[in-house]
Amino acid sequence: MLGEEVFRTEAVPAAERLAYWAERMAQTHAPLSLSSDHARDFRASQRVLDLGAVSMWPATIQQVVYRRTPKLIRQSDPDVYHLSLVVDGTGIGRWDDQEVVYRPSDLAINDSARPWEICSGAAPVTSVGLEVPKALLPLPRNMAGHTVPRWAPAREGIGALLAQFLTQLCADTTPYQPSDGPRLGTVLTDLVAALFAQTLETGDALVPEARRRTLILRIKHFIQEHLHDPGLTPADVAAAHHISISYLHGLFQDEEATVAAWIRLRRLEAARRNLTDPALRTTPIHAIATRWGFPRAGCFTRAFRAAYGVPPSDYRHQELASTQAPASPQED
Repeated sequence: MLGEEVFRTEAVPAAERLAYWAERMAQTHAPLSLSSDHARDFRASQRVLDLGAVSMWPATIQQVVYRRTPKLIRQSDPDVYHLSLVVDGTGIGRWDDQEVVYRPSDLAINDSARPWEICSGAAPVTSVGLEVPKALLPLPRNMAGHTVPRWAPAREGIGALLAQFLTQLCADTTPYQPSDGPRLGTVLTDLVAALFAQTLETGDALVPEARRRTLILRIKHFIQEHLHDPGLTPADVAAAHHISISYLHGLFQDEEATVAAWIRLRRLEAARRNLTDPALRTTPIHAIATRWGFPRAGCFTRAFRAAYGVPPSDYRHQELASTQAPASPQED
């Protein structure tokens, strides 16, 4: 599992909680000035995931106003870009030249070298914060600066890829080892660079390797969204991304499998999860297979047995039986 730390303002006396949260923000992002309607008993929590030079921190906070002032910038500037994926709640961001309202599925973006103010709404806000050192972004240094976007949608394009990656990583870190942290940080850095380039319409500014990694992520996201289509082929994937089939195969040379094999693996994995879901125990196996792009039951059974060593019916029976609570002993 990835290394992570959990912080809660309840760990200190009520009167000290807002100051404690200000200290957390100074360590996680940059020195800020804070005020809140709940200053006497401020409630907030934060998980900090270790991703090497990149920092990611899901958090839930009560109403608060954050201010990054010119004086604080002169005192200390970590030279980072901050992005927050809004999961629940609302907020308003203000700069000298702009005001933006943030809602769920929006990405709020700030530059530690620029003054700003963020006011969260009356209801608690849940978000996923991301700190990316500017020096790590594979972009020309003069491209960002004053022109980084203040807001980006997380429902489409690169924003959706970034939001999906953040959400999945927050939900389950168990598949990863601590040594995977820097690699995941690199993936997030590439996605942020691609998001900036897309928003500023300067996609060619991305260095070639960053463009390649981002394209692979986009292709994998496209495949995941179309697993239900039994006719999905590498040719369809290539056409959807305006590249040749040979170029697509070249992109996957260093991946875990070829394009066709990767599609099949993802379909089998999705079907396997459904087979072990107690809520779907009465759903016929052929219906699950069809849902994930296997219209022929025989083909699904053979592919499943080859991947997991047993037929899907046996696998389902074994897994569901192992998750059932043991019966209570009967009294004599």
